[in-house]
Amino acid sequence: MSRHAIPLPAGYRHADAYTFHGRDADALAEVVDAQAGRIRKGVLLDGVPTLLDITLHADRAECSVDSDGTASEAAVQDALVNMLGLRIDPAPFEDAVRDDPLFGPVVARQPGLRVIQSATVFEALTWAIIGQQINLPFAISLRRTFIGLAGRAHSSGLWCYPEAADVAGLDIEQLTSRKFSGAKAETLLRFARLVADGTLPLDRTDDPAGVSERLLAVKGIGPWTVNYALLRGWGYADCSLHGDVAVRNAIGRLTGGARPGMREAEAFLEAYRPHRTMAAAYLWASLNQPAG
Repeated sequence: MSRHAIPLPAGYRHADAYTFHGRDADALAEVVDAQAGRIRKGVLLDGVPTLLDITLHADRAECSVDSDGTASEAAVQDALVNMLGLRIDPAPFEDAVRDDPLFGPVVARQPGLRVIQSATVFEALTWAIIGQQINLPFAISLRRTFIGLAGRAHSSGLWCYPEAADVAGLDIEQLTSRKFSGAKAETLLRFARLVADGTLPLDRTDDPAGVSERLLAVKGIGPWTVNYALLRGWGYADCSLHGDVAVRNAIGRLTGGARPGMREAEAFLEAYRPHRTMAAAYLWASLNQPAG
């Protein structure tokens, strides 16, 4: 078992991490105890079932890592930074919109909002594929099924989110017999097999434009999936989520008009370059704030 202490910035919003990692009430692969400030997550890293046990304090995260084998320190550190949402600093966006008539009040009500990420890029992309064009409760249910089919249990009993090789070995019937549409199942398997055989690298250091081009070449993966994956997987600060229905709903609500179409939403978000990821995050958050 290894231990890591990761400094947290002033004003860190613990609730953002608890909310994102606690989406699945059945807690198959993640267990969140907000009262105790604790997040436990199972994930396969370098093919090894690994338990990431994170306790959040005011100024730091204390993380213990229990691997049923040897997972690389680089993979562990990468996953921890992702899960804590430390890749995108919200301050530049907040500074840029301080006097903005639309975003200024939204940011003032929830300063320091963070984009919490999936533990791995592969998890972010498969979650994006699973969640395409379905409601959130159903997507969470499918994700749970996906983990049960392709993941593995850690010695603690918590299930671990799979890696590409684990998913690549599935048969399509294993997914379609469990409520996955044929198209969604085919896309998941196609994507996983390309990653597993090395055809589609998922390198965080790659240029986002190159990443987008490679992903869009995969049948079944469209612009929304790519931008969501860049946000939740790579931690890219300038993703345009104009294809997201909730983002467009929030734009309409914020501007006092009807929900814009994708082209209108894209033009609206263009004004907030190079901070469009944080713009999307605050638009999502605005839906839980009082109107006006």
